Amino acid sequence: MVGNHLLQHRGLSATAIGVAGYIQSLPEGAPIGIRALVARFPEGEMRISAALRELERHGYLERRRERLDTGRVVTRTYSYNQPNHPTPGAPPPPPPAREPDPEPGPADPRGAAEGADPGPAPVPAGEPAPVPAGEPAPPPQAPVSEAVPRPLHPGAAGLLAGLRLHDPRLLLSERDVQRLAPDVSAWLDRGADPAAVGLTLSANLPERMRSPASVLAYRLKALLPPRLPAPPAPTPVSRPDPFQTCDGCDRAFRAPHPGRCRDCPPPGSRAAA
Repeated sequence: MVGNHLLQHRGLSATAIGVAGYIQSLPEGAPIGIRALVARFPEGEMRISAALRELERHGYLERRRERLDTGRVVTRTYSYNQPNHPTPGAPPPPPPAREPDPEPGPADPRGAAEGADPGPAPVPAGEPAPVPAGEPAPPPQAPVSEAVPRPLHPGAAGLLAGLRLHDPRLLLSERDVQRLAPDVSAWLDRGADPAAVGLTLSANLPERMRSPASVLAYRLKALLPPRLPAPPAPTPVSRPDPFQTCDGCDRAFRAPHPGRCRDCPPPGSRAAA
């Protein structure tokens, strides 16, 4: 029989109450260590271990370290139907020298754990793992900076608010406008004409729309135009040579530098007869 003092205990979690009820239903000498309980219940080792610590703290469970005739030190677990109260005249149980082993052996009565090294304790999530002695500590990681949101195009919100002029069903709330404005801004940043964007979003809408904002969100993602290609580099314009005045006949001709035209002989030479 399980008493109401256990089932309605306000200081125990539901897992601890369930584990205590299961333990009290077992016969004398049945294994009730962490391994046996984890194999029996879907809860993990951390929750089972925490439940056993709750029961031990409230007197429904007691774990003692005892030495066998062979000299081997084991941890025996005792379960109580009532919170553990010392018997008058009986010596109190010796306090454990250290925290009981979290991995009890299956061969010990009532889940008694053999005195084996339990290994390193699990590290709670979000805390750094301890560094073994003799090894250098890893360098601290720099905090990841949050992504800076891109500035919105100044006409994105106004374009969304004006869609109801194309179709009265596209009357959006302020919250929907703020949610869809970054997607419209991406269209405008890629060079899309605002009028063309409005027609694309409002044309050929389904007759029944449960959520106009969802339809617009789909179109903004699925029909996003590609970026415009980069304009080609300008072709250099070749300019003709400037006009020069011939040193021999004073006629004008084009040449990069001053001098004589092609019809005049070089200086110092005689013209042909």
